[in-house]
Amino acid sequence: MNASHPAAAGGVLIVGGGLVGASLAIALDAAGVPATLIDAAPPQANAAASYDERNLALARASVNGLKAIGVWPHAAPRATAITHIHVNRAGEFGSARLDAARHDVDALGWTLPARELGAALARRLDECRLLTRLAPATLSALEPIDGGWRATVRAADGERTLQAALVVGADGTESFVRERLGIAVERHDYGQSLFVCTITPERDPAGRAFERFSDDGPIALLPLSERRCGLVLTVPAHDADAVAALDDAAYAALAQQRFGWKLGRLARPGRRQPYPIRRVAATRLTGPRAVLVGNAAQTVHPIGAQGFNLGLRDALTLAELVAGAADPGAAELLDDYAARRAPDREGTMTMSHGLVQLACLPQPLLAPFRSLALLAYDRVPPLQQMLARRGMGFRGEPPRAVLETLP
Repeated sequence: MNASHPAAAGGVLIVGGGLVGASLAIALDAAGVPATLIDAAPPQANAAASYDERNLALARASVNGLKAIGVWPHAAPRATAITHIHVNRAGEFGSARLDAARHDVDALGWTLPARELGAALARRLDECRLLTRLAPATLSALEPIDGGWRATVRAADGERTLQAALVVGADGTESFVRERLGIAVERHDYGQSLFVCTITPERDPAGRAFERFSDDGPIALLPLSERRCGLVLTVPAHDADAVAALDDAAYAALAQQRFGWKLGRLARPGRRQPYPIRRVAATRLTGPRAVLVGNAAQTVHPIGAQGFNLGLRDALTLAELVAGAADPGAAELLDDYAARRAPDREGTMTMSHGLVQLACLPQPLLAPFRSLALLAYDRVPPLQQMLARRGMGFRGEPPRAVLETLP
């Protein structure tokens, strides 16, 4: 196990062992950079597969990056390719369609149970040679020192003190690291709640993913193995309790009414509960010898499934910069990181926020303009290419790790 390696003073300390934090730790290890990973969750043996599990939509760029750091071989057997994407709005004539073959790729992205990605990351973490893992452990204090930070960590075997030249906050939406750095956030409550579950349609989705907008919010179906789909349903927040109380038949009927009949009858919805949808964006990404990644930097609306994909590009960009630096916490490096991430981060946040505001706005006068915009993305080759590249996760200056199969 990795815990036999001492935490090197002057190294990198990653706070948060979720999907993004673990990916960063692996990317640094692959680049030959020692790091310490603090994870609040204890290591877990692989759980049995379940019908009721959260599913991720991984952009093509994300899968390229996971291949580059050696994670994808552990995850690929349970992944399902997305070969087509269909976007429309209920009651309006326009739609936009993406076809992998049209863009000379085998898939636009892949779907994968979140549990499977977590298990793949855990297996790859076990292969790391330069990584110190502390789990379960929590960061209880963070103090600036000359040339870095002193971190107090509480673990099962007691309290210990670590020193690091760079602290990475990968500790989620309510980040302790971000708060300790004094970085403010901008919050927006969408007035919506999200339900996620697995559902079985009458007809095989056959690699097709769907996103449909309405006055009540977006609904998405993602293709999975065994003719199943991942269902993502948003409802107005004031309806969340009533929707949560629906039995399976009534919930399937609601999903049917919102999605339509493109895949026939929807049945067997899995367990679900509501999650309030809010955008939380840090006003800056860096502090003195510290940086934020993933949800600690930005928690976005789940429309378009951008959250993990954006966070992984954070992690891979940071690993790329640190791998070539003598001092991982140098101000110039962190300035470069913020500049590199700005176009992707700002573009993705603007897209997700603007799309949900425009596409779900109950304004009949906007209907023809929305439809014409979707038709333009469907029919105008430069717009279609731009939509496809961004949908596949290629925006701004991507990390080199994702560019292997850039179309």
